[in-house]
Amino acid sequence: MRFDLTDLRLFLHVVDVGSITHGAERAGMALASASERIRDMELAGGVSLLVRNPRGVQLTPAGRAVAHHARVVVGQLERMRGELRQYAGGLRGHVRVLANTAALTEFLPDALADFLAIHPSIDVDLEERPSREIVAAIAGSLADIGIVADTVDLAALETRPFRTDQLVLVVSEAHALVQRGNIAFREILDEPFVGLAHGNALQIHLAGHAALAGHHLKLRVRVDGFDAACRVVARGIGVAVISEAAARRAAARLPIRWMPLTDAWALRHLMLCTRSLAALPAHARQMAAHLSADAF
Repeated sequence: MRFDLTDLRLFLHVVDVGSITHGAERAGMALASASERIRDMELAGGVSLLVRNPRGVQLTPAGRAVAHHARVVVGQLERMRGELRQYAGGLRGHVRVLANTAALTEFLPDALADFLAIHPSIDVDLEERPSREIVAAIAGSLADIGIVADTVDLAALETRPFRTDQLVLVVSEAHALVQRGNIAFREILDEPFVGLAHGNALQIHLAGHAALAGHHLKLRVRVDGFDAACRVVARGIGVAVISEAAARRAAARLPIRWMPLTDAWALRHLMLCTRSLAALPAHARQMAAHLSADAF
């Protein structure tokens, strides 16, 4: 059987997004062409690689094997390119980074922008995931670098400090809790919440802690991002739990107040994690070093 690099890259895009349509878009390929390539791979191997359904695709056992070997092959190519890039101009490097909500929203944009500005031949595929999913993805070689909260088990990965993130409650200036200096999460579980979008990593995290306390969060509305949440809270619609860095920024221009959550899990040390730093391509190692250089 013959699978070329285009086939393997396409297959990994499809696996990562769970859809042939969106995988084709990521690969810059027409849907018909992408579907034909996937069918040719299955015909060449004599086995189904994907289970198609109305909501997307899932890997068969054979598909998982192909995905594993495809990542090894593509990863080795990236490492080769990274090494060659030190000797020749114009070769591009690619790094896949997974990050939780706080890292993606508050800390990574500036750090990544600084790195990319001085490395114009490196591209980044950045995606938001809950910390537990990120750990599993890094351990399974589905991404190069992860940024997670240290509340998850990181024993199987190599880690470096990245940033410290405090979760805080945000309320309007007219709210009854405005005079509180700090507050426990359990004390606000009867409040109406301004939540974050479905699938948001922080929202999943908060819902989990509410469930542990025997509650469901009372969501009045979901919004896309910390800034939007603060704007809605300022109008007295509900309360929100967000990163302190975002709350400080929003409080400078909106009629809101914020207070730290006293729960131990609300103070989170964000960690940069990799499966093996030494095994990463040179450009991914450079990025990891840059991101962790200003840890606090």
